[in-house]
Amino acid sequence: MKRILATLVAVGLLAALPIGAAAQAPSENIVQIAAGSSQFTTLVKLVKSAGLVGALSGTEKLTVFAPTNAAFAKVPKKTLEALGKNKALLKKVLLYHVVKGEVKAAQVIKLTSAKTLEGASVKISVKGGKVYVNQAQVIKTNVLATNGVIHVINSVLLPPS
Repeated sequence: MKRILATLVAVGLLAALPIGAAAQAPSENIVQIAAGSSQFTTLVKLVKSAGLVGALSGTEKLTVFAPTNAAFAKVPKKTLEALGKNKALLKKVLLYHVVKGEVKAAQVIKLTSAKTLEGASVKISVKGGKVYVNQAQVIKTNVLATNGVIHVINSVLLPPS
Protein backbone atom coordinates (compact mmCIF):
# COMPACT_ATOMS: atom_id res chain seq x y z
CA MET A 1 0.00 0.00 0.00
CA LYS A 2 2.84 2.39 0.83
CA ARG A 3 4.35 1.69 -2.59
CA ILE A 4 1.06 2.49 -4.36
CA LEU A 5 0.67 5.73 -2.39
CA ALA A 6 4.28 6.68 -3.14
CA THR A 7 3.67 6.05 -6.85
CA LEU A 8 0.50 8.15 -6.83
CA VAL A 9 2.20 10.99 -5.02
CA ALA A 10 5.11 10.77 -7.46
CA VAL A 11 2.81 11.23 -10.44
CA GLY A 12 0.86 13.97 -8.69
CA LEU A 13 -2.43 12.11 -8.56
CA LEU A 14 -3.22 12.63 -4.90
CA ALA A 15 -2.48 16.34 -4.80
CA ALA A 16 -6.08 17.33 -5.51
CA LEU A 17 -7.70 15.03 -2.96
CA PRO A 18 -8.71 16.43 0.42
CA ILE A 19 -7.29 14.64 3.43
CA GLY A 20 -9.59 11.78 4.41
CA ALA A 21 -11.53 11.86 1.13
CA ALA A 22 -10.89 8.17 0.51
CA ALA A 23 -12.49 7.27 3.84
CA GLN A 24 -15.75 9.14 3.19
CA ALA A 25 -18.51 7.20 1.48
CA PRO A 26 -19.93 9.08 -1.50
CA SER A 27 -23.55 10.21 -1.26
CA GLU A 28 -24.16 11.40 -4.85
CA ASN A 29 -24.02 9.71 -8.24
CA ILE A 30 -21.83 10.82 -11.15
CA VAL A 31 -24.44 13.17 -12.65
CA GLN A 32 -25.29 14.75 -9.29
CA ILE A 33 -21.61 15.44 -8.59
CA ALA A 34 -21.08 16.96 -12.05
CA ALA A 35 -24.27 19.02 -11.78
CA GLY A 36 -23.13 20.37 -8.43
CA SER A 37 -19.83 21.63 -9.80
CA SER A 38 -19.46 24.88 -11.72
CA GLN A 39 -16.58 23.38 -13.73
CA PHE A 40 -18.87 20.87 -15.48
CA THR A 41 -21.82 23.01 -16.67
CA THR A 42 -21.10 22.33 -20.36
CA LEU A 43 -20.69 18.61 -19.77
CA VAL A 44 -23.93 18.39 -17.80
CA LYS A 45 -25.81 20.34 -20.48
CA LEU A 46 -24.54 17.96 -23.18
CA VAL A 47 -25.27 14.85 -21.10
CA LYS A 48 -28.86 16.05 -20.70
CA SER A 49 -29.13 16.88 -24.39
CA ALA A 50 -27.85 13.42 -25.36
CA GLY A 51 -30.32 11.69 -23.04
CA LEU A 52 -27.59 10.09 -20.94
CA VAL A 53 -28.63 11.28 -17.48
CA GLY A 54 -30.29 7.96 -16.65
CA ALA A 55 -27.36 5.88 -17.86
CA LEU A 56 -24.86 7.90 -15.83
CA SER A 57 -27.09 8.02 -12.74
CA GLY A 58 -27.80 4.29 -12.45
CA THR A 59 -26.30 1.70 -10.18
CA GLU A 60 -23.82 0.27 -12.71
CA LYS A 61 -20.26 1.20 -11.72
CA LEU A 62 -18.66 3.54 -14.26
CA THR A 63 -15.51 5.59 -14.69
CA VAL A 64 -15.94 8.97 -16.34
CA PHE A 65 -13.08 11.01 -17.77
CA ALA A 66 -14.85 14.34 -17.36
CA PRO A 67 -13.79 17.37 -19.42
CA THR A 68 -14.11 20.74 -17.71
CA ASN A 69 -15.77 23.82 -19.17
CA ALA A 70 -12.27 25.02 -20.11
CA ALA A 71 -11.73 21.78 -22.04
CA PHE A 72 -14.95 22.32 -24.00
CA ALA A 73 -13.88 25.93 -24.66
CA LYS A 74 -10.91 24.55 -26.64
CA VAL A 75 -13.26 22.71 -29.02
CA PRO A 76 -14.00 24.73 -32.15
CA LYS A 77 -17.42 26.38 -31.96
CA LYS A 78 -18.40 24.79 -35.27
CA THR A 79 -17.72 21.31 -33.83
CA LEU A 80 -19.80 21.99 -30.72
CA GLU A 81 -22.66 23.30 -32.87
CA ALA A 82 -22.51 20.14 -35.01
CA LEU A 83 -22.67 17.98 -31.88
CA GLY A 84 -25.67 19.96 -30.65
CA LYS A 85 -27.51 19.22 -33.89
CA ASN A 86 -26.57 15.54 -34.11
CA LYS A 87 -27.71 13.71 -30.95
CA ALA A 88 -26.32 10.35 -32.11
CA LEU A 89 -22.86 11.85 -32.65
CA LEU A 90 -23.06 13.73 -29.34
CA LYS A 91 -23.95 10.52 -27.52
CA LYS A 92 -21.03 8.75 -29.23
CA VAL A 93 -18.58 11.46 -28.15
CA LEU A 94 -19.83 11.48 -24.56
CA LEU A 95 -19.76 7.68 -24.24
CA TYR A 96 -16.14 7.80 -25.43
CA HIS A 97 -15.42 9.42 -22.04
CA VAL A 98 -16.94 6.53 -20.05
CA VAL A 99 -15.41 3.18 -19.09
CA LYS A 100 -17.40 0.32 -17.57
CA GLY A 101 -16.44 -0.40 -13.97
CA GLU A 102 -14.88 1.73 -11.27
CA VAL A 103 -11.25 2.34 -12.25
CA LYS A 104 -9.48 4.39 -9.60
CA ALA A 105 -6.19 6.24 -10.12
CA ALA A 106 -4.04 3.42 -8.76
CA GLN A 107 -5.49 1.14 -11.45
CA VAL A 108 -5.47 3.74 -14.24
CA ILE A 109 -1.70 4.27 -14.04
CA LYS A 110 -1.16 0.54 -14.62
CA LEU A 111 -3.20 0.52 -17.85
CA THR A 112 -2.10 1.29 -21.40
CA SER A 113 -5.66 1.49 -22.73
CA ALA A 114 -9.29 1.13 -21.70
CA LYS A 115 -12.37 0.24 -23.74
CA THR A 116 -15.07 2.91 -23.58
CA LEU A 117 -18.84 2.51 -23.68
CA GLU A 118 -18.68 4.06 -27.16
CA GLY A 119 -16.86 0.89 -28.26
CA ALA A 120 -13.39 2.23 -29.08
CA SER A 121 -10.47 2.29 -26.66
CA VAL A 122 -8.65 5.26 -25.20
CA LYS A 123 -4.88 5.23 -24.79
CA ILE A 124 -3.57 5.73 -21.25
CA SER A 125 -0.03 6.87 -20.57
CA VAL A 126 2.15 8.41 -17.89
CA LYS A 127 4.60 11.05 -19.16
CA GLY A 128 6.73 13.31 -17.02
CA GLY A 129 4.80 12.29 -13.92
CA LYS A 130 1.45 13.18 -15.50
CA VAL A 131 -1.32 10.85 -16.59
CA TYR A 132 -2.91 11.21 -20.03
CA VAL A 133 -6.00 9.72 -21.62
CA ASN A 134 -5.29 10.08 -25.33
CA GLN A 135 -4.09 13.71 -25.47
CA ALA A 136 -6.03 14.86 -22.39
CA GLN A 137 -4.19 15.33 -19.12
CA VAL A 138 -5.84 14.03 -15.96
CA ILE A 139 -5.92 17.04 -13.65
CA LYS A 140 -7.87 15.57 -10.72
CA THR A 141 -8.52 11.97 -9.77
CA ASN A 142 -10.80 9.80 -7.70
CA VAL A 143 -13.86 12.00 -7.35
CA LEU A 144 -15.93 9.19 -5.86
CA ALA A 145 -19.61 8.75 -6.64
CA THR A 146 -22.16 6.17 -5.50
CA ASN A 147 -21.99 4.62 -8.97
CA GLY A 148 -18.31 4.97 -9.81
CA VAL A 149 -15.54 7.51 -10.10
CA ILE A 150 -14.76 10.69 -12.02
CA HIS A 151 -11.30 11.68 -13.24
CA VAL A 152 -11.20 15.29 -14.43
CA ILE A 153 -9.42 15.93 -17.75
CA ASN A 154 -8.32 19.11 -19.51
CA SER A 155 -9.39 18.24 -23.08
CA VAL A 156 -12.40 16.70 -24.81
CA LEU A 157 -11.83 13.20 -26.17
CA LEU A 158 -13.00 12.56 -29.70
CA PRO A 159 -13.57 8.96 -30.80
CA PRO A 160 -11.76 7.69 -33.88
CA SER A 161 -13.72 8.22 -37.08
